[in-house]
Amino acid sequence: MSVTIHPTAIIADGAKLADGVKIGPFCHVGPHVELGANVELISHAVVAGHTRVGEATRIFPFASIGHPPQDLKFHGEESRLTIGARCQIRESVTVHPGTEGGGLETRIGDDCLLMNCAHVAHDCQIGNNVVIAAYVAIAGHCRIEDYVAFGGLCGVHQYVRIGAHAFIGAHSMIDADVIPFGMAVGNRARLAGLNLVGLKRRKFDREVIHGLRAAYRMIFSSEGTLQERVEDAAELFRDEPRVQDIVHFITSAKDRPICLPANVNSEE
Repeated sequence: MSVTIHPTAIIADGAKLADGVKIGPFCHVGPHVELGANVELISHAVVAGHTRVGEATRIFPFASIGHPPQDLKFHGEESRLTIGARCQIRESVTVHPGTEGGGLETRIGDDCLLMNCAHVAHDCQIGNNVVIAAYVAIAGHCRIEDYVAFGGLCGVHQYVRIGAHAFIGAHSMIDADVIPFGMAVGNRARLAGLNLVGLKRRKFDREVIHGLRAAYRMIFSSEGTLQERVEDAAELFRDEPRVQDIVHFITSAKDRPICLPANVNSEE
């Protein structure tokens, strides 16, 4: 299978293009870029830096992928950006590589959708099947786990973690860690329950959902401290792996506080 390059595109010496790659008009591919099989750059897209793009990913016009991070501490160190397979990177998306202070790599998993004008900053780790809607801005060093979905126009504070299967409502500002399966909404968002719609769409068993709801009510009740309630949930639901995912996520919090419901005291 051959590589197709439009005559107006510029491919720097050293770039690696696998079979089936298609480069549209007015694209630019830098000398350290690797494009996997069947990657397509539609037109006017730029891929720079030490960037690897997985197979069958499509990059749309005016996307800027792999340029130096917007971090004043960055001093030109060699760092990487890795994008997985079958991603859709839409118009005017920006994604930056890592920095020395964050492990030297930004990573986006497989089957992700980054809608127009979304931004993923340096050293972020984005899981698989993540949907980042239009104009969402994710600051540096964030960890976004599998199957997270964002509504449009969200902002995410640096070092925030968002657990698997969480949903972030449109126009939200996230400055605290959001638990797996959680739903967060608002400017300085608050936890608004579980992402039940997402759980049902992904065909979680009814028993699993019931267990998660019971654990959620226990962990975010008004009795005792948050630590005590998490310990109680860990014991009561010790045989339920999904609940243990939430417990581990909360107990491993380090850089940011946990996003809580409005009726739970953040001072606990």
